[in-house]
Parts: sequence; structure tokens; C-alpha cells
Amino acid sequence: APMGHYSSSLSSAEILITLYHHVLRLRKGDPTWSDRDRFLLGKGHIGVALWPLFAELEFFPREWLDSFGGLDSKLTDHPDMLRTPGVDFSSGSLGHNLSVGLGMALASRIQKKDHRIYVLLGDGEMHEGQVWEAIMAASHYKAGNLVAIVDANGSCGDGPTEDVMSIEPLVQRFASFGWSCSEVDGHDPEVLMNAFSDAMTDSDTPSCIVARTLKGKGISFMEASPREWHLGSLGPQDLEQARQEIAESD
Repeated sequence: APMGHYSSSLSSAEILITLYHHVLRLRKGDPTWSDRDRFLLGKGHIGVALWPLFAELEFFPREWLDSFGGLDSKLTDHPDMLRTPGVDFSSGSLGHNLSVGLGMALASRIQKKDHRIYVLLGDGEMHEGQVWEAIMAASHYKAGNLVAIVDANGSCGDGPTEDVMSIEPLVQRFASFGWSCSEVDGHDPEVLMNAFSDAMTDSDTPSCIVARTLKGKGISFMEASPREWHLGSLGPQDLEQARQEIAESD
């Protein structure tokens, strides 16, 4: 499909790969397994970054990938839990999913389950007031099975995140609300693995990982113009250059 939120997807790529390959408790071919961990995509506009991972996990046939962006496709630009197997909650309108994730974390505790709930947020999403209400409530209710990951790529749809509304220092702000928080290179899978391992403690404290990333990571013209490629149309020449740069980086 010629459309997509490319640069935001690339900033989250290593985070999602690390989660789905090494962190989340899942069962291949069984997206509704009741004992799975839950994942919620707060920055819902990067649904396209999930679909190849879901195909690898056999949540749906790989052929579905070719239909992305089509009018009747089950794979949309924003995750839809009623349409796509493996989506634990729909997203698109930013700011809701940390609240929903907190609800899931508390429900798991009431049901005496050991699910962990992971929520990936965008730093632009941190402008939403409901996010901070959820941060405050999570520590109050001692949701130790809740992990938030902030894809801190420094840019949102309206421009540099800090110019639109300052959210820094993120680590100190989460800590002031009673969270355990770390700051890592969001493009280093080994560092991410260590951060997720530290977050998997049996405590009453919710955890946050602030992952510093680069919007458009790995494709030079997207790195140079992150806002332009927040949502763009990838023409044949752009696509060929992107593929070549990715191949050379491997």
C-alpha cells in the first residue's frame, strides 16, 4: 500500500520485535490463549508495524499482508480488535490505552492471574491528560504487573514534541508518580531486553521504560524529514531507496 505511518513505525521497530520475540508470553497460532500477556498499542497509528510480527506468530495467514490498506482488509492502519486476530484492544485515538491497560492489570489481579500488561506509548501521546491520570492511578492501585514503554522519538504529528508541549524530564516525572522508571536506547535489543527483565519484578510498583529512539530510523530521507514521513505516500523511487538502505544495513 502506498500509505502508512512510516517514520513512527521505524522508531518502534526494535521495541516491538523484542517484545514479541523475547518478552511477551504468547502461544504461536493461538492469539486468544487465555494465559497470554497483553499488549496495547497506545500510538495506534503504527498498526502496520505489528502485522508482519503477527503473521510470523501465525495469528493470521501471511497472505493477509498483501491486503493492507484495502477497503475491506482485516489489516488496517490502526489496530481493530474486532477485525484483526492478536489485537488485545483497538487504538487510533491516542491517550486511552494506558487507562485500559491499567484496567486489564487490575482485572488480572482480581482473577488471580499472572498476566503482565504492556502498553507502548508515543511521546506525543504524553500530551494527553488521560495518560497522566492513568499514571497516577496505576501507582495508587499498586499495579506491579503493568509496564509502560514510551517511544521517545522527539517528534509528533505537529512537530518536535517539546515545542508542542514539554513532557521532559520523563523519567523523573514517572518517578514522581511512584513508578519505577529507566531510560534506554530504544534501538538496542540487548539493552531493551535488560530493561524488560528489570521490569518483570514481583513488586507492587508499575514500571516504565523510556526508550530514546529516532523517527524514521534506518532510512535516511525519513530520518531527515520525520514530520513529513509521519504519514506519507511511499512512491516507487522512495520504496526502492528504502529497500536498498535496509538491505545495506543488514
